[in-house]
Amino acid sequence: MNSKHQYVELNDGNFIPALGFGTYKPQEVPNSKTTEATKRAIEAGFRHIDSAYVYQVEEEVGLAIRSKIADGTVKREDIFYTSKLWCTFFRPELVQSCLERSLKKLHLDYVDLYLIHFPVPMKPGEELYPRDENGKLIYDSVDLCAVWDAMEKCKDAGLAKSIGVSNFNRRQLEMILNKPGLRYKPVECHIYHNQRKLLDFCKSKDIVLVAYSALGTQRDKQWVDQSSPVLLDDPVLGALAKKHKRSSALIALRYQLQRGVVVLAQSFKESEIKENIQVFDFQLSAEDMKDLDGLNRNFRYVTMKL
Repeated sequence: MNSKHQYVELNDGNFIPALGFGTYKPQEVPNSKTTEATKRAIEAGFRHIDSAYVYQVEEEVGLAIRSKIADGTVKREDIFYTSKLWCTFFRPELVQSCLERSLKKLHLDYVDLYLIHFPVPMKPGEELYPRDENGKLIYDSVDLCAVWDAMEKCKDAGLAKSIGVSNFNRRQLEMILNKPGLRYKPVECHIYHNQRKLLDFCKSKDIVLVAYSALGTQRDKQWVDQSSPVLLDDPVLGALAKKHKRSSALIALRYQLQRGVVVLAQSFKESEIKENIQVFDFQLSAEDMKDLDGLNRNFRYVTMKL
């Protein structure tokens, strides 16, 4: 394990780097930018790479990882790679095929973490967002516990070292945890805002929380209301940035780490990628943390309006 990094132990004995690099990109950004940015992230010291089938960049991410393995920067075991099961593959017989598609694109033998992306089953097929003639999404009825059974089989097969969930609420998490015959607890849950109650619940169940959109997202028009507040412009963040002689982005990332949350940072700019890795070089005081806790408006940048 790289001593430069903080690691968090998962409930299955595996370890996840506390800071991750997110690879989601808005549609207008060319895929080639993902390869460049991921290479830069690995060069800067990121070892946790977060992606997903639906991002449609896994070939580019895989290329970046393999090139950094080939030039001796890292070994495969240094990289913690996360992928996610998309909603059109929720039928138990399709779950492993989604993971196998990701692995084929990545040219990897396994992922370190595989997550159920959203608790929303959709009609199976090649369309990522199947819609009817009125443009409404076509959902499917699949029991999430049956999906979890299939996720456990992916772990048994050695295709995923750890398994977890994303965008689940407490009720949905409890449904999995209380499932008869549960063999593996979810190791992790991805979240998108200061969900204190969910954080406390997950800690009590030994489940690690991972925060995405910790910097307020890239404001992709497809997902984010353009009139929503710009997180990094917040005056409280700005004042703390001045106090610590750091950027607002670093204060926001550090806040999550000190709450015991694994955090994903995302950027295509080399300067920001290099800056984000410096999150381990300073500490926020208890008073700073209290000020930042006070910012919680239960605001979601990413809403599932498809």
